[in-house]
Amino acid sequence: MQFEEELARVLPLDIPHRHRLVEKAAQHLRLICSANEYMNLTRITNPHDAVIKHVYDSVAPWKHFLGVRRVLDAGTGAGFPGVPLAVILPETRFTLAESIQKKARFVDSVVESLELANVHVAADRAEARIAPESPEIITARAVAPLHRILELFAKALRRGSQLLLYKGPDVEAELHEAQHHKVVAEILCRYDLPDGMGSRTLVRIQSQERGARTAS
Repeated sequence: MQFEEELARVLPLDIPHRHRLVEKAAQHLRLICSANEYMNLTRITNPHDAVIKHVYDSVAPWKHFLGVRRVLDAGTGAGFPGVPLAVILPETRFTLAESIQKKARFVDSVVESLELANVHVAADRAEARIAPESPEIITARAVAPLHRILELFAKALRRGSQLLLYKGPDVEAELHEAQHHKVVAEILCRYDLPDGMGSRTLVRIQSQERGARTAS
């Protein structure tokens, strides 16, 4: 499968380390396709859809992760968004948490194959990694409804972590619901996937105290 051509076609030109991303994301996707023969990692495997819905979607909001020292990817699955983000942000330390052991082992093998020195894979639930990792940012992509995520990471928010959540286009109802959890929730950016494959929203959630400091 020629993932490289599709990646070179659709990835934004302003992404840092773009050539490196094309090479390593193509390798990542090929590893997923091979593993998919015996493990249910993803239903999206054809080059066009996989490049856009996995890689492009993961890195499109990269500027909001720029300068962050420690990121926890909650429920990374096959390695998204953590692996592509780690490729283009080598100065940031990423912990990829995945509680399903066989998926965690797969992602660990990907990290080793791609030689990503800034990535650690934890075969554990993300909420159990808060204390040891002390992440500035906890990110998640299509992991759970917002109310569940807020329950899982309430303590992390109180400790000063922020949530950056990849969501679909219709997030207003979830943002309204977040008001009941004593947090500040806001839309950081919206972006369209190439070739009319949908739109996405990046939502930031932080404690009310931290949100007040940010606003001032």
